[in-house]
Amino acid sequence: MARFGDALATGADLVSAAERAVLEATRSLDAPADLVCFFVCGADPDEVTLAGRRVMELAGDAVTLGCSATGVVGAGRGMEEQGGVSVWAAQLPDVTLAPFRLDVIPEGDHLAVVGMHEPDSHDRAALLLVNPYEFPAQSFVERSTDALSGLPIVGGLADGMRGQDSVRLFCGGEVVDAGAVGLMLGGAGVVGTMVSQGCRPVGRAMVVTKAEGNVILELAGDSAYERLENLVNSLPPEEQELAANGLHIGIAMDEYADSHEHGDFLVRSVVGADPEEGSLTIGDMVEVGQTVRFQVRDYDSATADLVDRLQVFDEETGGRSSAALLFSCNSRGTAMFSTSDHDVRAVQQNLGVQSVGGFFAAGEIGPVAGRNHVHSLTACLLAFEN
Repeated sequence: MARFGDALATGADLVSAAERAVLEATRSLDAPADLVCFFVCGADPDEVTLAGRRVMELAGDAVTLGCSATGVVGAGRGMEEQGGVSVWAAQLPDVTLAPFRLDVIPEGDHLAVVGMHEPDSHDRAALLLVNPYEFPAQSFVERSTDALSGLPIVGGLADGMRGQDSVRLFCGGEVVDAGAVGLMLGGAGVVGTMVSQGCRPVGRAMVVTKAEGNVILELAGDSAYERLENLVNSLPPEEQELAANGLHIGIAMDEYADSHEHGDFLVRSVVGADPEEGSLTIGDMVEVGQTVRFQVRDYDSATADLVDRLQVFDEETGGRSSAALLFSCNSRGTAMFSTSDHDVRAVQQNLGVQSVGGFFAAGEIGPVAGRNHVHSLTACLLAFEN
């Protein structure tokens, strides 16, 4: 039977924190761990490296995977922008683990990603940790659904307290400062993945009738800008304020659905509006004929969506979850909620699990409507069972 443990140790001495976290996370296991995932937050990249190496040394023969971050999750709490190490350890007798490392190489006039395993019939998911400064995460993940025969990918974009030069990835005893690292996971012990985008729709769904790339020119036959302006003017004051502070747009994932409701959209930011051209620029490509719906996000909508997604996931998977890895956006935590613990506590309460490890990511990876995407402001999860 699978067993799980997790811990979060804080302090300026990251190596000491790493030692304490490994000891605590593995204490509840009755045999050596098969998988140890860990996440390190610290101001000094060299100390982060030493802490990561120490976790991998103490993990023995376990498969190890981890990264640097600006905040970590473990022991039922989140911690942001201070020194700490989160360790999640698991005995997984019914799960196969195949580590991989991805690199980018020139190939003709473009770049190619090498190192990805071909999935087999037993693989249930892939776990991916990325250096976003050195790896084309968006294009790789967007293409991965077709390239990997629909295999779901979940994970996050690593970061560091000093930005680009402080990112570290850890895999199998090695420290990597570029590319991506990950695991193929197979077998019945992998329950599945969940993504909470945290938005709620406003206004009605509309069909894109003219577009170029990521620029929407017309919605339902009229100027996209005018459609948005009319919508915002019709909203109550509190929702107008939310739209002014950060408007989003949902792209329907299934054009053949009878209706498009909450949870049916891939949410992207509205990044620009041009009243002269009547256009809206969004954070993804859009095609004529697709259905879209504007979205807003706040504390209440993010909380409600996370709880709803978790409850639906729990029902659909028969309540089998016993532990999870959690990847929350670094703009959630105290930037959105009253506490850094918000997302991890919601996972524990709604899935009835205790061992949850993870980090606050610079972008999250997870599937929506069967296709893998890189997200922002989301919470993505990979669940396991005993």
